[in-house]
Amino acid sequence: MLVCNYYSLRKAMRRVSQLYDHMLAPLGLKTTQYMLLGEISRHEPIAMLPLAKIMVMDRATLGHNIRPLEAGGYITLSVGKDRRSREISLTKAGRKAVDEGEALWRNAQAIFEKEIGSEEAASLRIALNRVAGSEFLDNPK
Repeated sequence: MLVCNYYSLRKAMRRVSQLYDHMLAPLGLKTTQYMLLGEISRHEPIAMLPLAKIMVMDRATLGHNIRPLEAGGYITLSVGKDRRSREISLTKAGRKAVDEGEALWRNAQAIFEKEIGSEEAASLRIALNRVAGSEFLDNPK
């Protein structure tokens, strides 16, 4: 197979997701769900579109991902300030999940850094944050 950035990123992401999902299993949450709760916690109340931008998701994908969180009682949706948007806030159960997940998340971080190396992990985060902040579709060739 040719060298492929996408394939390498996806393969690595699946491996990392396995680690974090395993560590978060006691909460009954997947990694993406926990990350959403964390971002909501940092910005609440937050409208759907800004949250989608933070998570680098389209609004439909975000909607798909927050439905189980709402059904599980972790978040509430309310009418936004301009009446056209929906705002998301954590419930008491959502705050508890964020708090309880913090130690589990830190353990996953420690395992990752032990395997990869703390300097390499830091360099990887910097590179991946650059990738996440890139606007590839704004300048297609």
